[in-house]
Order: sequence, then structure tokens, then C-alpha cells
Amino acid sequence: MLIFSVLLYFFGTLAIGFYSSSKVKNSGDFINAGRNLHPAINTAALFALWFGSETIFGASAQFAQHGLLGIIEDPLGGVLCLLLVGFFFTRRLYRLNIFTISDLFRKHYGHKVEMLSAVLMILSFVGYAAAQIVALGLIVHILAGFSLTFSMMLCVSIVIIYTFTGGMWAVSITDFIQSILIVVGLVAIAWYITNQVGGSDKVFQSLTTEQLQLLPEPNTTDWLNWMAAWMVLGFGSIASQDIFQRVNSARSEDAAYYSTILGALLYLIFALIPLYLILAIQVMDPELLSGDLQLVLPQMVLQNMPIWLQVLFFGSLLSAIMSTCSGALLAPASLLSENIIKPLYKSNINDTRFLLITRLSVITIGLIAFVIALGSQNIFALVSEASVIGLVSIFVPFVAVLFFKHTDQLGAAIAMVFGSIVYAIFRIFPLTEINPLLPGLIASILGLAFGQVIHKVFYRPRPKGKPL
Repeated sequence: MLIFSVLLYFFGTLAIGFYSSSKVKNSGDFINAGRNLHPAINTAALFALWFGSETIFGASAQFAQHGLLGIIEDPLGGVLCLLLVGFFFTRRLYRLNIFTISDLFRKHYGHKVEMLSAVLMILSFVGYAAAQIVALGLIVHILAGFSLTFSMMLCVSIVIIYTFTGGMWAVSITDFIQSILIVVGLVAIAWYITNQVGGSDKVFQSLTTEQLQLLPEPNTTDWLNWMAAWMVLGFGSIASQDIFQRVNSARSEDAAYYSTILGALLYLIFALIPLYLILAIQVMDPELLSGDLQLVLPQMVLQNMPIWLQVLFFGSLLSAIMSTCSGALLAPASLLSENIIKPLYKSNINDTRFLLITRLSVITIGLIAFVIALGSQNIFALVSEASVIGLVSIFVPFVAVLFFKHTDQLGAAIAMVFGSIVYAIFRIFPLTEINPLLPGLIASILGLAFGQVIHKVFYRPRPKGKPL
């Protein structure tokens, strides 16, 4: 019954993808849904943005181990990101009327910086998509008993197919339907398990002092790492193609603004439910917490829930992760086609060919993410690394060009390269206990300033009237 329900859900998702393909008439429809998404659908797309493996599996595992300090990065950092985007970035981004963030860099920094930014963002997304593939594979592996490799292959194939056919329309419509399933499924599980343990009071009473601690220990290193945890998603995903794509798909500037804020609030509310479930398991069956913490929730449901709740839980779980995964494939595919492949054509390509290139890019990104997923099954680490790359490379020049009309190509390039190199050095060689994203971010800021100085010193315009 359970496996049949999962297969039925897969086929239903594919059907939505094929239905959405009827709405795709050109590349604009595929990449940003023709900028015509209803506010409710747009809100669901923003809510579902991160409500995937890292929230249900990763964050709940972190909370079980480290309490509130373990979930600052996600979901709290994710909420911070959406709020910042909503209040300060949404209107500016929507008015640009472009396909990708790298299009903004091309207009202000030139083609070389456009290409560099696209490559860096694609690198960040493939790890993120890989995390979702791992999570989907784990679910099918648990339910069907297939090998993890085959399970991941099956899941990524389904996500690629419906994203390939329907693009942003498929992503958005499935996000809307899947968001409903997510909410209903998690609320039903929370209600059932609360009755099993004898009320929510017992659940909250099980909270320890360590789990409730939100502030770090009073020393410089811990405070810096605490701030870094907020910044991973909170700042690192602001200059992210998947957020931009959802903002840009709204039918109006106001719709984009309010959808982002509402999406953040919904994410905050419902991202807390998996944490509540971990607390309930701590009361009901603490032995489950002795195994792989990423698998605690699905194991609890399989062992303690009636079949109808199992169907609801795994349906909502698949919904959450597939919606995140599809967006994580479409965003880098858009960058690959728009900012890397398209400029290689010496003459302008027609829209039909560009649409085909974008669709083929979805397949390419999906295959790369699958290969990465085979090499690492740590969901939380994959997501964390993906967001950090954006923070140490793209964030600084993105803010500079969007708010300060910065146009120095050399400064932007140095910021991206310096930030990435310094982060990699501190990441590979543990030179300090401080999170390596902080040196990387500082290097990116200094790189932008250094490039500006070089430009002023060596590229000053000559006074008029003087011979060369």
C-alpha cells in the first residue's frame, strides 16, 4: 500500500509536469513562468524553496544534537534570508526584468564577470541539488528496499523529466500542490504523536537547558561562528538564482514583495514542526535517537504510525524534497544556458533553440548533481557548502552593483576570486577555529576595494589636450 502510494505520487508529479508543458510557449515561460504567477502560487514556491531535505532531515538531526544553536543556519537563517530579500531586494530585482543574476553582472561588469559569476553559482547549486537527490534516494531506499544508488537514480530521473517538460511553470504548480501536502502531512503527524505521548506539555517539558540555548558561549570565537551560522543561508542565499527566479516570476512587483514576506513567515512556522517531532520522539522512543539522526523521523513513522499516516507523511516528505530539487536544477540550468552557452553563439539564436538549450541544461545539471550525490551522503554538509560558495563569491559584487551602481569589472572579478580562494584555503587547512566563510567574505570585500584602487591608479583617464 505504501509503495503503491509513493509510485502513484510519482506519476501524479510527472502528470503535472506534462500539463505545465502546455503553458511553455517560449524561453520566458520556461525560465520565469512568463512573469505571471498568481500570488498564492508564488508564495508557495518561496515557502517550498528550502523546505526540503535539510529542513526535515538535516535540521531535525542538528536540533537533536545541538538544540537551537544547531538550527541557526537552517531554518532560522533561511527565514532571515527571505525577510531580507523581501524587505530590501525584491522590488529592485523585479524591476530589472532579466532572466538571471548573471545578466545583471553582464550589464554592469561585462561578459567575463558574467561568465565567472555563472560558473560560481552553478557550482553552488549542484551541491545543493545533490543533497535533495540523496534525501529522495534515502526515502525510496527505506520504503522499497532498492539500493541507495538505484533509488537516487530513479528519483533524479523523475525530477529531471517534469522540470525538463514544464520549467518554472512545473516547478511552481508542483510547489503549490506539494506545499499543501507538506502542511497537511506534518500537522497530522504532529497531532497524532502528541496524542501518543500524552499531550504537548510533555513534549515541551522534555526540552533541556542546552537545547534552549540560543546565544553562544561568551568568547570571541564562538560569537564569530554564531554570526557565521546566521550568514550561511541568511546572507549567502540572497544573491541566489533560485530565489531571484521565484521573485521574478510574480505577476507584479507588489505580488513579488508580499509573496516573499509571507513565504518567510510560512517557512518559519512549518519548519519548526520537524523539530517538535524530534522532541516528541525523545519522549516516546529515545532509542531511535541512537542511530542515524537523519533517518529518525521516517523510522519513527514506519514503526509507530498507522498506514494512512505513513502514506501522508512520505507523500508530504517526497513533496517537500522534490519541490526543492526541481528548483535547484532549474536555477543553474538557466544560468548555464543564458550566461555560458548562449554567449558562445556568434550570432543571435532564435528563442526555439534557446528553449531547447535550457531544457537540455536541466538534464546536464541533473546528471552532475547525481554524480556528486554518489560521492557524499551528508545532506546538511552539502547544503551548507552550496550556500557558502554564494556568500564568499557572489554576494559582495551583487550588493555593490544593485545598491551602489558599482561598475568596476576588475574589482568584481577580484572579489569573486579572492573570496573563493581564501575560503578554500581556510576550509582545507584548519588555520583557525573560526568558520572559514568569515575570512572568505572579508577577502571578497577587500578584493572589491583593491580592484577599485587598481582601476583608479592605472586606468585614470588622461587630461584632455595632452598628447599620448
